[in-house]
Amino acid sequence: KSHSGVGPGGRWRGAVVTAGVFVTTLWNLRCFLNPSTASREAPKHTEPLVVLVWEWPSKQVPNVSGDVCHELYGITGCLLTMERRLLSQADVVVFPHTRLQPDRDKLPKERLPGQNWVWVSLESPSNTKALARWNQTFNWVMTYRRDSDIFIPYGKLVPNQLATVNIPTKTNLVSWVISNYHRTQKRAEVYRNLSRYLHVNIYGKANKKPLCKDCLLPTTSKSKFYLAFENSIHQDYITEKLWRNSLMAGTVPVVLGPPRANYEQFIPADSFIHVDDFGSLAELATFLKTMNSSRYQQFFAWQKRYSVKLYADWKERICTICTAYPSLPHGHVYPSLESWFNT
Repeated sequence: KSHSGVGPGGRWRGAVVTAGVFVTTLWNLRCFLNPSTASREAPKHTEPLVVLVWEWPSKQVPNVSGDVCHELYGITGCLLTMERRLLSQADVVVFPHTRLQPDRDKLPKERLPGQNWVWVSLESPSNTKALARWNQTFNWVMTYRRDSDIFIPYGKLVPNQLATVNIPTKTNLVSWVISNYHRTQKRAEVYRNLSRYLHVNIYGKANKKPLCKDCLLPTTSKSKFYLAFENSIHQDYITEKLWRNSLMAGTVPVVLGPPRANYEQFIPADSFIHVDDFGSLAELATFLKTMNSSRYQQFFAWQKRYSVKLYADWKERICTICTAYPSLPHGHVYPSLESWFNT
């Protein structure tokens, strides 16, 4: 028995490893000399990805100098910039819909080879105008829809082994925070009919009772139920009205939005009440008013396993482009943004 630790088997293994390294090197060289043998996946990036945000999505423009993606979110190899002079070095250029000018003159004249342009929107199709002029412009879409190239939900439930159930003290039955009340909206009609059967505590600009940023959750948390009514009804359009105003506040959401099955792709079936669960709003009102304590507590079973992760920071959303980049389709362009978004 050899005491050197390298018997015949050890030499054999070493030879296999050496041969393997040699074959890998040849293959890599072949791909380097003949790029067409590689797939149309993202080229392997050794340098940081340069993500140019053409115009920041929100009015408050943050400082994105330095390695913000790594420092804040642990995402490495991702350089965010708003310096348009770096256009020629940008791997990805981000265009928020809310900041797109009506004419294309404000955009770069052409997309550089290998560069990808991303269309970004968190609004629903009902509140997104003038898409027809952006045909054949964008490579990727980044929206709240799960079938987006880059999916940016308003929130999600994350597994939490240390989670405990916490139901805040309740002082009233139902509340609703509403900034833009339009009588023609479905949510306004449902509210008007529901309020015939029970009292709804209304806050927000629409009722001349605006809540400061830090007053929102303490206020809604005092209600047993919260009307998480979306401003328009579209697939996957489930906003902070559910994630922040209801679940994070520790109240039970009564939702109006896409069908129940769609909500159940985001949150457990027993964590919310859907307006469509009832034959009439009178039945819904009776259900809310007569619910006993043990039935009420069942709605919080999700808290034993999960906590709410809220996405409210555009820096974090844009940094996720770098995480998604290697698996995104390259060489694809949306012929009609409008037909994709309105489907």
